[in-house]
Amino acid sequence: MSERHRVEDLLRELAPQVLGTLVRRYGVFDTCEDAVQEALLAAALQWPAEGIPAGPRAWLVTVASRKLVDQVRSEQARRHREDRIALATPQAELLSRAADAEPETDRDDSLALLFLCCHPALSRPSRIALTLRAVGGLTTAQIAAAFLVPEATMAQRISRAKQTIKASGTPLRMPEAADRTERLAEVLHVLYLVFNEGYTTTDGADLTAPALSAEAIRLTRLLHRLLPDDAETAGLLALMLLTDARRPARIGPDGDLVPLAEQDRGRWDRRLVAEGIDLISRTLPLGQVGPYQLQAAIAAVHDEAEHVDATDWPQILALYELLERISPNPMVTLNRSVAVAMVHGPCAGLDLLGTLGSDKRMARHHRLLATRAHLLEMLCRHEAAADAYREAARRTISAPERRHLTARAARLSTAPG
Repeated sequence: MSERHRVEDLLRELAPQVLGTLVRRYGVFDTCEDAVQEALLAAALQWPAEGIPAGPRAWLVTVASRKLVDQVRSEQARRHREDRIALATPQAELLSRAADAEPETDRDDSLALLFLCCHPALSRPSRIALTLRAVGGLTTAQIAAAFLVPEATMAQRISRAKQTIKASGTPLRMPEAADRTERLAEVLHVLYLVFNEGYTTTDGADLTAPALSAEAIRLTRLLHRLLPDDAETAGLLALMLLTDARRPARIGPDGDLVPLAEQDRGRWDRRLVAEGIDLISRTLPLGQVGPYQLQAAIAAVHDEAEHVDATDWPQILALYELLERISPNPMVTLNRSVAVAMVHGPCAGLDLLGTLGSDKRMARHHRLLATRAHLLEMLCRHEAAADAYREAARRTISAPERRHLTARAARLSTAPG
């Protein structure tokens, strides 16, 4: 790994920790986030050339604090905020001193920041968008792509969310038990989205962003430690572990996507598989089963199969049917259509897939077309499958997925039938 990439990974890991420290200390979310972004930019320019400081988080906190103080001092119309921050800041910290002089601390406010971003005053889309930005480290463009909205629209949404947090005056701390339960569903959903963005990026040249998935797993581990008896938190962690275990086999030597059915299972991380299976096996019998637990169970069935032909598709289909009953959405139906095809034949899978054509959320989604192409390929309808693969390739914004889908279409165009 190059020094530049090592710095980028470290900055992505430290960003929410530094932001949490500043918000806890100063209590002005929007200004703190601006200051942290400036500190991250300074580090990205300085560290690859001069080396990573001994205390990188302390360096970022110190530089961001200085940036924050500079911002406040420059806003004459908001002098009262300067006074408030100045009073809250030790005098020594306002003096010019070495950026890495502050000793490293063990306190990590990432989870408290996560709950703050899921504040009840925010709409659900705003909670998710703000958390992806502040905690997950996604760019506004990446979040906009995930929400299928223009980047400018997403930028306005995030800005309004920051202002709402600021106006609420909510301090950075873990909420009380009742409030925590109310916010937990959104927190879990955000962690799920951050992990998925890291496992298959929405755009760009790379298929995966491992640092994002690693951060989602780290935060989910912390949340599971905080709430060890919450079955859905445990289910989400198990799902992440069982899915991330396949990462080493998902990318071929040329950097392109390798589908699950074609992966070398000997390259899967068996330590993660064992941990995930143990966790979901202990969680499922505890009480009411939720969607994350069911998705983890499906992932476990895949991971337990020594080779693709040994996959227990009837069990997977049964799990998808239960998942669709308790948490219906078009992506679940899309995945169930593949299980239906493996159990009852590709025609049955195509029939189920056809029900999604009228769903506005899926009608033009590249995954719907790619799945249709796969099922047509199973029927040896090569020309129609190639057309569907090509159309799916045109609609995805992920370069590795586009290359994969285009290659499938090219291969089928020369196949008999």
